[in-house]
Amino acid sequence: MIKFAFFGSSKFSVIVLDELELHGFIPICVVTTPDKPKGRKLVMTPTEVKLWAQKRNIKAFDPMKLDDLFRDGLAKEGCEVFVVASYGKIIPGTIINLPKYKTLNIHPSLLPKYRGASPLQSAILDDAKETGVTIMRIDERMDHGPIVAQEKVTVNEWPAYEKFEETMAKVGGKLLAKILPEWIAGKIEEREQDHSAATYTKKITKEDGLIDFNDDPYLNFRKTQAYHEWPQAYFFAERNGKQIRVKITGASFKDGKLAIEKVIPEGRREISWEDFNGRR
Repeated sequence: MIKFAFFGSSKFSVIVLDELELHGFIPICVVTTPDKPKGRKLVMTPTEVKLWAQKRNIKAFDPMKLDDLFRDGLAKEGCEVFVVASYGKIIPGTIINLPKYKTLNIHPSLLPKYRGASPLQSAILDDAKETGVTIMRIDERMDHGPIVAQEKVTVNEWPAYEKFEETMAKVGGKLLAKILPEWIAGKIEEREQDHSAATYTKKITKEDGLIDFNDDPYLNFRKTQAYHEWPQAYFFAERNGKQIRVKITGASFKDGKLAIEKVIPEGRREISWEDFNGRR
C-alpha cells in the first residue's frame, strides 16, 4: 500500500478521490481548505473533500496557513508522496519536497497549455477539443514542473462544465492510479515542459458570464457551457420597466444558432425559455 496525502478542495478533487478509491488507492490523510460560510444563513460548511474524508474516518487537515507548524504535523504522517488535485492554494517548497517521492499534481490540460486556475473553462471557450490531463511533479512555480504522464481526451460536442469536469477528473484519477506504483518504483522518467509553448488561463469573474447577442452565437453557446456552474452565462432584459439579470441554465447550438432552453430571471425560479418570452 502506498502511503500518500491528498491535497484538494473541490468537486473535481472528490471525483479524483472516488476514482483512486475504485482502483484501491486511499490516502492516509487529506489536506483541504478551511470551512467557509455558505447559504443565506452563512453556516460554516466544510469542503467536499473534508466531508469525503470524514465519511471514511480519514484524518483531514484544513490549515489556514501552510506554515512550518503544519509541515511538522504533516511530516509525522509518514507519507511517501503527496497528490494534489484542485487544492486552491500555493504549496510552498518546504512541503512539496517533504515526501521521498515528492508531490504530484493532476492538471486537466495538456501542459504546457492552459496553465493556471481555469483550464477546463478555457478549453471550452477556445473550442480546444483536443485536450487532455497531465500528471506533473510540482515545483515552486505555477504548473511549471516536469511532466510525469499525459493522456489525451477528444471532445466531440461541448457538455456543460460539470459534465466536462467529471470526465476529466475520472481520466486524471485513472491515470494516477496507473502510474503511481511505477513512479514510486522509479520506473518513470519525467520530462521538462516546453516552457516556450506555455499558455495561461485567468481567474474567472462574475462579469465574464455576460452574453452579448451580437457576438458569434457559437461563442455564446460555449460561454453557457463553460460558465454553467459559475458564474452562469447571463443577459439583461426589461420587465415591467425594470432591467433584470437573466441567467441561462440550459442551452444548445442548433443550425448555427444559440438555442436558449432554460433561464432563471432575477428573483424567480428556473423557467423555460418559452415561458420567459411569454411573461411580460
